Amino acid sequence: MNFFSLLTLFGGLAMFLYGMRLMGDGLKESSSGTLKVAMEHVTNNPVKAFLLGLVVTAIIQSSTATIVITSGLVGAGIITLHQSLGIVIGANVGTTVTGQIIRLLDIDSSTGGWLQIFKPSSLAPIALIAGTILYMGFKFRNSKTLSNILIGFGILFSGLLNMTGAVNTLADNGVFNDLFSSLSGNPLLGYLTGATVAFILQSSSATIGILQAFSLSGQLLFSSIYSVIAGVYLGDCVTTAIVCSIGAKPDARRVGIVNILYNLAKTALVLIGVTLFHQFGFLNSLWNRPANPGLIADTNTIFNLISAIVLLPSVGLYEKAAMKIVKSEPGRTDRYKDKLDALNPNFFSTPALALRSCYDLLLTMFYLARENIERSIGLLENYDEAVMKQIREDEDTLDYMTDHLSSYLAALSAHLTQDSHIQILNEYYKMVNDFERLGDYAMNIAETAEQMNREDVVFSSYAREELSILHELIDHILDLAEQAFKRRDYKSARAIEPLEEVVDDIVDALKESHLKRLSSGRCNVYAGTHFMDTLGNLERISDICSNVGLATVARVKPELTAEGHGYMSNLHSGNDEKFNTQYQEARTQYYDRLRKVMEDESGSDEETAEKG
Repeated sequence: MNFFSLLTLFGGLAMFLYGMRLMGDGLKESSSGTLKVAMEHVTNNPVKAFLLGLVVTAIIQSSTATIVITSGLVGAGIITLHQSLGIVIGANVGTTVTGQIIRLLDIDSSTGGWLQIFKPSSLAPIALIAGTILYMGFKFRNSKTLSNILIGFGILFSGLLNMTGAVNTLADNGVFNDLFSSLSGNPLLGYLTGATVAFILQSSSATIGILQAFSLSGQLLFSSIYSVIAGVYLGDCVTTAIVCSIGAKPDARRVGIVNILYNLAKTALVLIGVTLFHQFGFLNSLWNRPANPGLIADTNTIFNLISAIVLLPSVGLYEKAAMKIVKSEPGRTDRYKDKLDALNPNFFSTPALALRSCYDLLLTMFYLARENIERSIGLLENYDEAVMKQIREDEDTLDYMTDHLSSYLAALSAHLTQDSHIQILNEYYKMVNDFERLGDYAMNIAETAEQMNREDVVFSSYAREELSILHELIDHILDLAEQAFKRRDYKSARAIEPLEEVVDDIVDALKESHLKRLSSGRCNVYAGTHFMDTLGNLERISDICSNVGLATVARVKPELTAEGHGYMSNLHSGNDEKFNTQYQEARTQYYDRLRKVMEDESGSDEETAEKG
């Protein structure tokens, strides 16, 4: 046996596997947004779910990725275990598309005309040249992802060509002939061989592709490959089930179990069916026929399609069996459990899904912090120990969410390649800290109310009215911040900054008014300290909303906030007419009401002085 032929064989195998991984990763990256929308809208109809699984897998070229993503969606509560069953079966059929692409190896040199361009020896250099030019010469959105798909495709076929060349050389020494002859007479050995190779390579598509390359030696017969193909189904699904089980909740693990049960039933159906068909003479013309890449691809596709048609109606049985195999865990009563569970490492291979889970939790954090802000301001006027307890519990939840989400974002960052995804991740890094600080400021106000209750200190009616006006403005700003982040609303984001400027003006005016109350003796020092602390926390809340607005503007129109542009300084310098108009309108609306309160307070002081 020639050492250098073996070296070429394994070198070609390495190129083939790397090319398949590179191409598959690029396809998953480019289609992740569409994939997310499609899989979130799956229905309870198993046929529709089956078609969805088939199409998604055909696009991303990996049944393992589809099933792992499905497991993550089940774990996150986005779809149910029952809804996932059809997707799992569809994924098993969709993965046969790779074999149909590799059958291009059947195109020989005698083929004339434009068909020559579809030969792997032509496609490989074309894809490599196009991918390299795209990678080195173009810088547009998704250019890197597209170039990776093309380069991966080229490397895949280059590896196949190296493998087939080495196989043809090694076939002359008779070793392969003996090996393949033993498979023909022993379907159990063929089955175990397919299962083992697929388990090691962690890919049914790669294993079928290798089998297609070996078939070009002319020594593989149908009688020796059908059991290998059946074994591939089991080996691949075991790997998938292991990945689905890592750190997953019970329903997510059950998706992997369903896949194993289905593939066990499928392999049994294939082996029994082929044996019976052969015994009745239906496969006589095919049995000893030399296999080629096209025959292997068609056999794989037919096996999967027939199995899906026969076994899809009984999909509920796999669900029941999986429920018995994987026992339910005692559930947490945490009302945010689903949002936290959605931060699933299984989504790392599909960044759009991972980022969507982060977005959902961030929005939950914002709502929770805002709810605490409203509660804490309410405590200033009407203290309630039960409300204070709820604020503390929700603040602890916010802290837990912050730690959990920060760790997830850090782990996710290593899996991002698209500039748009990296930009979103950077925004979320900032938002998770900002939303946690919103909760901190709410807690500060609540603790102020708690201390005032212990000290039996209350604000004057005028101080409460002033805070009410500021609270109304802060509430408006929080509405805008919610719309800006939730809907990436540029208009709402732009409207925050002029209102935040009015908050600063009002806080300055309230501090001045408060000092007058102190000097006239209408407010004691203790109440004064608490009033100033509250003003400071409300002002910081508006500052956080300003950060949300700026982040949204940066997402929607990055050219406005690019380095050196001076977006914020331009707004505050008076050069932006829209900002100036919104600022004057808000100042008139809120500041005039505040001035009236101050005038009423001043009039009351004069009246008191006259009576005195």
